[in-house]
Amino acid sequence: MNFMYSQITANKNKTWILIAIFIALICVLGYFIGYVSDYGNGIVVVAMAFSIIMALFGYFAGDKVALMTSGAQFISKQESPYVYRMVENLCIAAGMPMPKIHVIDSPAINAFATGRDPNHSSIALTTGAISKLENEELEGVIAHELSHIQNYDIRVMTIVIILVGMVSIIADWFFRISIFGGRKSEGDKGGGILAIIGIVLIIVSPIVSQLIKLAISRKREYLADASGALLTRYPQGLANALEKIKNDNSPLEEATTATAHLYISNPFKNRGRFLAAIFSTHPPIEDRILKLRQMAS
Repeated sequence: MNFMYSQITANKNKTWILIAIFIALICVLGYFIGYVSDYGNGIVVVAMAFSIIMALFGYFAGDKVALMTSGAQFISKQESPYVYRMVENLCIAAGMPMPKIHVIDSPAINAFATGRDPNHSSIALTTGAISKLENEELEGVIAHELSHIQNYDIRVMTIVIILVGMVSIIADWFFRISIFGGRKSEGDKGGGILAIIGIVLIIVSPIVSQLIKLAISRKREYLADASGALLTRYPQGLANALEKIKNDNSPLEEATTATAHLYISNPFKNRGRFLAAIFSTHPPIEDRILKLRQMAS
């Protein structure tokens, strides 16, 4: 049990450390753009405002978009009492309100949660997950998704998306200023050298920001695994479910690159290769299974 709590604490801390690195990257970009150009830090403020405006739509309406694009259909208690009671019992145990329950008509074993807070949340389960998983396994999957809601993971990822947007906008503007004008004279504090640095930053910083975003996404999956195992008090249930997901080759055609990070497991099945692991929205499923079984021992 202590291992579960340590996993939860470690993953929360690592997430905020990665966000701090994100902010530091933005500060470095802001410093250079103010140093090279005649616009000062005003561009950073404008980029921040623009990124926040873009993210507000995703924050307030992103859940509806995710459910619509995945083909998820709302179900009532009468339509699926088995699933409804399982979600209801776990919500009572977690002390959280009931999310809206949706079903995706797909043979693949998968699920996702969305919503900005526990009072505005939904979970979606594939028909494959409902039919192929045993009671304890499906309970583990649902507990994982409820943990995403309870841990405010969607809110955290919204913050990360805002930061990614800021980096992309600032880097793009920095590039344009460095190349097309608006920078200080070549003799002023080595403006030409800093313009070259700006070109390097425009290439590197968006890649770094995307890698940080993916790293945070993977940490939140570990956190939801640990929190879900704590909720059910049976880590083996989720471990067995992930084992079945790993061996299931049914395609999830409804998934998109924009919604892939929401699912309990990467719907595109990219695993086993170094670059795929780096650019994946999910940690290696084998590693997740191992950690869950360590919790059970």
